[in-house]
Amino acid sequence: MKRRNFFKTAAGAGLVLGTNAAPALTHLHAFSDRSRLSSVEARHYVKLPDREIECRLCPRNCRLGDKERGYCGVRENVGGVYRTLVYAKVCSLNNDPIEKKPFFHFLPGTAALSLATAGCNVNCKFCQNWEISQVRPEQVRNIDLPPRSVADLALRYQSPSIAYTYSEPIVFFEYMMDTAAVSRPRGLRNVVVTGGYINPDPLAELVRAVDAVKVDLKGFTEKFYAEYVRGRLEPVLEAIKLIARSRTWLEIVYLVIPGLNDDRDEIRRMSRWLVREAGPDVPLHFSRFHPMYLMKNLPSTPLSTLESARSIALSEGLRYVYIGNVPGHEAENTLCPACGRTVIRRIGFQVKSIELQSGRCRFCQNPIPGVWA
Repeated sequence: MKRRNFFKTAAGAGLVLGTNAAPALTHLHAFSDRSRLSSVEARHYVKLPDREIECRLCPRNCRLGDKERGYCGVRENVGGVYRTLVYAKVCSLNNDPIEKKPFFHFLPGTAALSLATAGCNVNCKFCQNWEISQVRPEQVRNIDLPPRSVADLALRYQSPSIAYTYSEPIVFFEYMMDTAAVSRPRGLRNVVVTGGYINPDPLAELVRAVDAVKVDLKGFTEKFYAEYVRGRLEPVLEAIKLIARSRTWLEIVYLVIPGLNDDRDEIRRMSRWLVREAGPDVPLHFSRFHPMYLMKNLPSTPLSTLESARSIALSEGLRYVYIGNVPGHEAENTLCPACGRTVIRRIGFQVKSIELQSGRCRFCQNPIPGVWA
């Protein structure tokens, strides 16, 4: 699509594209025509006899006959060829602060052009973007945004990064990989916000193509994953270990849900595991839960629970532990573990000050791990 035609399409879809403003879309809810979905061949699958296929992208390894779709709802077997229906079919687009992802040690104070397609390969009962993650691509209105157009938009709005976020980027793997491939040579970074439910081979390919990954670690027991995520914990832990061993920047978010995954012993076990497998410098964000989707019967997370979780993680050796969804809390700030001074001060998604010089604390010269330039 030519650039001017994209902007016409975007305007018709409800995007606000001003010269000094960021792209502003939340989710488009009108229904799409099936004929407007993509038909690009998927990656990471094997062909089987009788036009069956087996998807190898995520741990579900869906085995599908002709005309059947995978669990994610956005990949379909068409005559023995597995095809993605959401390639370049964007249903959510915005220019967000990188802190909203959240990334706290990756280009603080900058914006990330953020996009999503429909679909997800898990079903979290507490999903905050269920309107696009838990639907078929026909159930949202999509705009065509090819990889080069994504890079054009990021450069136009002076966003140094492109973020694949909101739903589950694993299900639009091909689109994400191609966008990263065309945007990196133009000086853009690529960041992924994911649940980490992906097989090792595609993940190894992904971490070579992008610059940062934030994994939502939704709990630390298989029971929690089975009951509230409709997935398994072990593949997520393996994904975290693989990312931590790569050169790709990693941050972890743990949404603390009252009575379900806030057990102090569970938090302690998770913190010890992260120190051992991802290292003491991996940033960990304890995020406040608010009632939504299928879990509106629970209260918001008490602040004392979040503070207790942070205290446990720090005591187990993690050096950068944050509290999220509590704007103005002091645990939004980055402290130097050597001298204790504040090196990045934040309020909500706004960065108020940065006291770093070439990635080091300005006060004591201790190195602060991250991607700062």
